[in-house]
Amino acid sequence: MGLLLANLAVMALFIGLGILFSKGKGAFLIAGYNTMPREKKERYDKNALCRFMGKLMFALAACWVPVVLGAVLDMDWLYGAGIAAYLLVIAAGVIHANTGGRFQRKREP
Repeated sequence: MGLLLANLAVMALFIGLGILFSKGKGAFLIAGYNTMPREKKERYDKNALCRFMGKLMFALAACWVPVVLGAVLDMDWLYGAGIAAYLLVIAAGVIHANTGGRFQRKREP
């Protein structure tokens, strides 16, 4: 029962953060962004970055569903598939966020 509650708490945390980020709030929770000097932060589109992080949090919450089901139903393969999907989403999110200058403001000519 304790394991189920802990896993549901993790899912609730991801969903809560997803809602917060989707509203364009909570940028101070984004590692790297929150430690930048003000001048550097002004070069980034905070709302676009927050919306992306919101989508990422919802994807991580969805990846946690098979983890919970695998733990509750004692299905190790399902648990492992959920963890693998979770790690894959994190890796893809980090790569997507850090390539192509997606969240940098466009400079006016």
